[in-house]
Amino acid sequence: MLETIWTEIVTFFRLIQVQDIIDIVVVAFVIYQVIRLVRETRAAQLVKGILILLIVMQLSSWLNFNVLKYILQNTMQFGLLALVVIFQPELRRALEEVGRSRFSRIFDGGEQKEESKIEREIEEVARASETLAANRTGALMVLERKTMLGEIIKTGIMLNSDVSAELLLNIFVPNTALHDGAAIIRDGQIMAAGCFLPLSQNASLSKELGTRHRAAVGVSENSDAVVVVVSEETGHISIALNGSLTRNVTIDNLKRALHKTLMPEEKEPARKRLAFWKKRKEGAKK
Repeated sequence: MLETIWTEIVTFFRLIQVQDIIDIVVVAFVIYQVIRLVRETRAAQLVKGILILLIVMQLSSWLNFNVLKYILQNTMQFGLLALVVIFQPELRRALEEVGRSRFSRIFDGGEQKEESKIEREIEEVARASETLAANRTGALMVLERKTMLGEIIKTGIMLNSDVSAELLLNIFVPNTALHDGAAIIRDGQIMAAGCFLPLSQNASLSKELGTRHRAAVGVSENSDAVVVVVSEETGHISIALNGSLTRNVTIDNLKRALHKTLMPEEKEPARKRLAFWKKRKEGAKK
């Protein structure tokens, strides 16, 4: 008997080809990515519910519960359409992550923002945030990255102006038309101001947060944008990214966070090497 089992195992492994192994690895990777995307989201609970329905449907087939089996089978026929509707935010986020992956850069034609332009953008936003925080003036600044925010830009007043701290301060002057909206910054330009952002429906957010902070989290949930928020009540600066909110950050931490988020990854080693050689030259002079 053991010899028969061993023979069958050997025969099975002999039938496996290279493309079968690659196929299994690809499927396992896709399943892992799906689990990673839905983990700790409302989608995870929905997946559990669907699995329970599938188990109940199989049990009803084994136990000959014909009525229950008929209801579940007809319900599951509309399952694909229901999944698309129910999981719409998660599916959109998943596709956007695929579009932001390293592989997708092949289709971008190697297009990158100029490093000096990003540096200026960070510096101007930080200067404006510092003054706004000191004056306790509420502000909402969205710095666009890979995900285009054209739909949100259309809800505001078009500016197409170079980003500057002075212009940002004027936009968020209290009791003006643009004060309550968001300023959208793209590629070193303030594209529009007074824009409306989607509010986050995350129930775990603190009840202390107002509409401005919930809007910041909301747009960061639906895109890869980094959002800078200045509280009108406390003057504290917060950063929203990937659906999470970091509150009460200093100006130095704000600059570091924006630098880390906005700078192209491939540029980082070059900057480090340049700083290293500068230090060596200074040491040699001393």
